[in-house]
Amino acid sequence: MNIVTSVTVWNDAVGMRASITYSEVDSETGKIIADNKRIDRVITDRETKALMQDVLDKAQEYVDGI
Repeated sequence: MNIVTSVTVWNDAVGMRASITYSEVDSETGKIIADNKRIDRVITDRETKALMQDVLDKAQEYVDGI
């Protein structure tokens, strides 16, 4: 099975992007088969863009509160 370990979202000239890091784990033994694997995607659908923007907005609130 694949387990997401981190997600990074940012905007650049192409649009909103996501970088997702994950580990491959044997579901029977729990042994890590591969670690720190990564996929990158340009987010194109409105619903996902809105969700990601909500996360970025919340992060900005945290930074503004420092």
